[in-house]
Amino acid sequence: MAVPSEVRRAQPGDQADGLRRLFSTHTVRFIPVVSNPFVAQESVLIQQICAALEQLGLYTLVVDVCDPVQAPVRTPDDLGSRIQVLTDRTASLSAQGLPARWTSGSGSPHAQGFLRAVVEAAPLSQAVVVHGSASELARLFGRGELHLSRPRPIVICGEQPESMTHAYAALKVLSQRADWRAHDLLVSATTGSAGIRLVKDRLAQCAALFLGGVRHDVVDIDPRAAALSTTASATLMAFMDASLNAAAAFVLPELGRRSPALVTSSPLLQSMV
Repeated sequence: MAVPSEVRRAQPGDQADGLRRLFSTHTVRFIPVVSNPFVAQESVLIQQICAALEQLGLYTLVVDVCDPVQAPVRTPDDLGSRIQVLTDRTASLSAQGLPARWTSGSGSPHAQGFLRAVVEAAPLSQAVVVHGSASELARLFGRGELHLSRPRPIVICGEQPESMTHAYAALKVLSQRADWRAHDLLVSATTGSAGIRLVKDRLAQCAALFLGGVRHDVVDIDPRAAALSTTASATLMAFMDASLNAAAAFVLPELGRRSPALVTSSPLLQSMV
């Protein structure tokens, strides 16, 4: 990686200790991942992201606002009933359309209430990967209002021209609607492909010239090879380590004052304890 993460700079010989310090208070790290409908096997890329976070020792919830949902949901308890445990440290929540259902008392949209509801439904989570469109992510996270800091999103892109066009359009949406001008890039491509460098360079140039944007960390994944593995590479782990430092930090001190019974009340998360 071109620039080492804050965790590795603080503790170059002990990444685990750096992560312990990062999560010494009850702070949930939200990592927005921008979807790209022109990237095949995008679900494999999300699985690899979760695998890297699990190997870093974190309890992770992936919230997918791209998946269909049927029944209306309003309360954190209902969200908890929809959470599916995938591994000892990873769970998932399909949530398309759900953020808009959380409204303030006056009835106006208050999407960040959804993020708080997610934390309350999965209180053991340390990292929450939110996978959705650029417009949905901009609406969810905004410009850093309330207790939520501004994140650095991960943008997914493939080698196909339409995939690159979509990725640039996503960067434009994030820049205009949320004033996010920094991003990380995850390239889905066959190992050794000559197109990987083209994707990295062209998107970086377009972001800089037309949006005043900056690309920070970048990693490429071969989805066909990744589909055959349940572990993440050291390169991807370093990429996600840096992403954690740039994630949206949501500090909920009231969770630390709850009794242990309430903190672990979600039955589907008992195996994650």
